[in-house]
Amino acid sequence: MRALYSCEQIREIEKKAPSELMPLAGAAAANTALALLKNLAKNSPLLVLAGPGNNGGDAFELAAHAAQAGWPVSLCIMGDQAGYSPEAQRALHRVLQCVQTAGLQIIPDNEAIARTDWALVVDGLFGIGLQRPVGGALREMVEHVNSLSCPRLALDVPSGLAADTGCIVGPDGVAVNASHTITFIGDKVGLHTADGRDLAGIISVASLDIDRALFPPAQAWLNDTSLFAEHLQPRRQNTHKGSFGNVAVIGGAHGMSGAAILAARAAARTGAGKVWIGFLDEVPLFDSQQPELMCRQASSLELFGTSSITNSSTCIIAGPGMGKTQAAQELLARILQQNSALVLDADALNLIAAQPTLQDAVRARAQAGFSTLITPHPLEAARCLGTSAAMVQQDRLSAARRLAKQLQVVVVLKGAGTIIARADGSCVINTTGNPALASGGSGDVLAGVCGALLAQGWPVWQAALAAVWLHGRAADVLVERGVGPIGLGANELSPVIREVLNQLIQSAAGQPRS
Repeated sequence: MRALYSCEQIREIEKKAPSELMPLAGAAAANTALALLKNLAKNSPLLVLAGPGNNGGDAFELAAHAAQAGWPVSLCIMGDQAGYSPEAQRALHRVLQCVQTAGLQIIPDNEAIARTDWALVVDGLFGIGLQRPVGGALREMVEHVNSLSCPRLALDVPSGLAADTGCIVGPDGVAVNASHTITFIGDKVGLHTADGRDLAGIISVASLDIDRALFPPAQAWLNDTSLFAEHLQPRRQNTHKGSFGNVAVIGGAHGMSGAAILAARAAARTGAGKVWIGFLDEVPLFDSQQPELMCRQASSLELFGTSSITNSSTCIIAGPGMGKTQAAQELLARILQQNSALVLDADALNLIAAQPTLQDAVRARAQAGFSTLITPHPLEAARCLGTSAAMVQQDRLSAARRLAKQLQVVVVLKGAGTIIARADGSCVINTTGNPALASGGSGDVLAGVCGALLAQGWPVWQAALAAVWLHGRAADVLVERGVGPIGLGANELSPVIREVLNQLIQSAAGQPRS
C-alpha cells in the first residue's frame, strides 16, 4: 500500500529533514537514468535539462553523477543562475567542475533542440511548484522533447503537470510526456489521475532516507489488493444460494434495458446468490445469455412490503437505464427508504442532483447506519456538486472528497485514475484499467460488481476498492490477450471479472491456480 502526499505535505517534510536533500535526490535520479542506459553503448549521448528552481538543482546533481560515471552528458540550463537557492548553487558548482574533469558540456537550448539522437532526455525543468503554464523557449523545449522517440525521465513530476491534481497547468499548457518519472520523498496524487496517467510513465519513488516519523499521516493511497485482501475468502462447502446475498437492479426504462441487464449479469458473475432486474418499462421474459436472472416489473418487485426481498444480505442497484421520469423519481424515493445496502449510479444520481429532498434522504441513510455507494462519472458528479464537469476534472481528488462529505456516502469517481473517497476525507486512487473502459455500459458493469460484493457482506469501503480494482484489472487482462482496448464491449468484462476474482481468492487462500 503506497501513500500519496500533497505538495504542502512534501514541503513540510522537507523543512523537517535534518540534511540537504538535493544531493540524495540527484544520486537517486542518476541511478535511475543509468539503469535506463545500461544496455546502450557508453558513448550514447545524454541530454539533461535544468530549469530555474530546485528541480534544476536536482538535474545538476544527476548530470554530475552521470558524467563521473563516464557518460557523455550535455547539460542545457534554462534558468536564471542568480535565482538558484544556495543548495542549487552548490549543485551547479559541482556541475561546472565536471565540465573540466569529466567531459560534461553545457549547451544552449537551440543546440539541444537541433539534435534528435539523444539516448535519454532528463526533464529537470519544473518540479511541484509550477503555478503558470509553460511558455516561451521552455514550451518549445517541452514540445521538442515530446517529439523524440528516446526514453524521457522526469524528475519529481513531468514539467508542466500539477502534482496535486494531475492536470496540465493552464488551459493551453503543455507538459513533458515522460516514459519514466522518479518522484522524491513521497508519491504524488497527480502522477496517478487525470493527465498524470498519460504523462508520468513508469513511476518510482525515492524516499531520500527520510525518517518515516517525519511524514504526516496520509489521507490518500494507491489502490492495492492488500486493502481488501481480508475479504477474499474461499467459499465453504456447506452453503447455498441464500448464503451469498440478493441483488436487485432497478432500471431499464424504455430503450435502456441493456444497462440494467449489464449490471445484473455482472452481479451474478461476481458471486451474488440471486439477482433480480426490476424494469421500469417492458419486461423481457428472460435474459437469453443468463437465464438465471429474474426479470420483473419494477413496480411489482417485492422490495417494499412485508414479504420484501430486502434485508441485511440484499443490495439494491438503482439507476442503470432508469430514466428521469416522475415514476422513476417516486420509485427512487421509496428505494432510499430501504434498510439494505444501496448502489446509486447513472440516472439515480441525476435525479438526486435535481431534488434536494432526495439528497436529504441519501444523507439520512448514513445517520441510520445503512451503506450507500455512488458511482458517478465526472458530469454526474458535477451535477450533484452544482458545478461543471470541467471543474470536477480540474481537481478530481477534491471533488470526490466534497461529494462524499456532502452526501455522506462512499464515492467512486470514475475516470483515468478512478478515485474512491469517503466522508472522512480518505481517498484511494485506482491503478488498474485502461481506455477500453471508455465505452458505453462499462459503468453499469462496475455498479453490478459493487452490488454483488455488498450483497455478500463486504463493508462498503472495501467493496468499492475491490470492485474498482477488479473492473480495471479485467480490462487489463483482456487487452493483454489482444482484445481491445479499441472496440472492447462492456459485456466482455463480466466473465473476466469472475476469473480475476477467483484467482485472487485462490491466491489469498494459498491454493494453486488452475
